[in-house]
Amino acid sequence: MNTTAPRTYLFVPGDRPERFDKALASGADAVVLDLEDAVAPADKPRARDAVEVCLLDASAEVRAWFVVRINDEASPEFEADLAMLARTHAVHMMLPKAERAATVATVRAACPGVSVLALIETARGVLNAEALAAADGVQRLVFGTIDYALDLGLSGDPIGFDLAANRLALASRAAGLPAPVAGVTPDITDPTPLLADLQRARAHGFTAKLCIHPKQVALVHDALRPSTAEIDWAERVIAAMHGAAGAVQVDGRMVDKPVLQRAHALLARVAR
Repeated sequence: MNTTAPRTYLFVPGDRPERFDKALASGADAVVLDLEDAVAPADKPRARDAVEVCLLDASAEVRAWFVVRINDEASPEFEADLAMLARTHAVHMMLPKAERAATVATVRAACPGVSVLALIETARGVLNAEALAAADGVQRLVFGTIDYALDLGLSGDPIGFDLAANRLALASRAAGLPAPVAGVTPDITDPTPLLADLQRARAHGFTAKLCIHPKQVALVHDALRPSTAEIDWAERVIAAMHGAAGAVQVDGRMVDKPVLQRAHALLARVAR
């Protein structure tokens, strides 16, 4: 996994080990070995075994690129998944249906040192976002939009996600975490819905996205990359502010310290 916060998390079913290396080669910043939704109930033990073999065979460097999404706390697979994470010394895991900081503590007690991506998919999870973000070991919040829509009976209009998205972004910022991760876009044939979902997530401050197909990865990376016009603006802002005692004008607009900080942050995104 990149040392900076990943922009893309690519899911691969845990019972399809032949796809693990392909997922690593996709260009995604992190690969999610999925033991939950992508695996049929009867296949979960086999998926867990395949993920265990993968993690034990991987070097420490490669192991750090993997995130294991386990089954949720209410599942009969939960304890077996935790035991596997402990045996393999997994570096990162994703906790689905995250609602309580106590569950994070249970995971960390079973797997000391593992970093947790709290996947928030329910009304309870959203209302407890602050506690989850502040829980020891939580690396990042992730918005599970599909299950959240099911939990609340949303119509499908993206406006229904706005309140929850804001809550996750605020909780992340207050806890000093990286910005949250946006949920999946099911359509893998047409890039338009993917880019629309990402644009709305970016409006809430999200800086990463879950992907379910390798071809979504490059689209997300390209969409998150600052444009030539944005880079030019940032460079002109920095040049105009150099040595200035106070606010200056750029393109007819006042530029002060917060705008300068935004320009530096934009160029930092280019550098990565």
